[in-house]
Amino acid sequence: MSKPPPPQSLDALLARAEDFALFSMRSGGKVPPTLLADTPGGPLFFVPSTLRDERAKDNFANTARLICVAHAATAAVMILEAWMKLASPDGTLDLSVPPSESLHRKEVVMLTGESRSGCKQKILPIIRTGAGGFFGFGEFEGPDATSFQGRFAQILPPKPPSPEMQSKARAVLAAMGVAAEALRRDWSGN
Repeated sequence: MSKPPPPQSLDALLARAEDFALFSMRSGGKVPPTLLADTPGGPLFFVPSTLRDERAKDNFANTARLICVAHAATAAVMILEAWMKLASPDGTLDLSVPPSESLHRKEVVMLTGESRSGCKQKILPIIRTGAGGFFGFGEFEGPDATSFQGRFAQILPPKPPSPEMQSKARAVLAAMGVAAEALRRDWSGN
């Protein structure tokens, strides 16, 4: 039996997440919501079956948290395609309109990473061709994020989980049909 790889840095996991986002955009024109996590047993990869409504989004975030507890994740990155609302040319930001309906919006892929040493975020603006196909990622021109809030934040537990907590989380995941073997598949081998 081979020894599992050493834990990666958050920067290395974010780079892997960016590679996955680029692979997904080039092969399918979109990025599925995804969790990449680094654990003492090696990397994990989870894509929910759907995110069709608010409940499914909550379920994905909670399942990601359970996976991180069950496998004692040391770092995690959530990968999400989203609309980002920008300030209008006069500098105002209308918070009454959802980003998807704003005239001042940008299509992006969000990479939100967490480790016990801190959080990092990378915003990848999506550049599309005139026909709507994926052309590439642009450079984000804005300030770095310093804090994260919302359903897809605080995915890692605040401290390493006990063996009992890991066991309970694994039992809940098994009841949900999330098998540990399926989390270990490698998307880059496709």
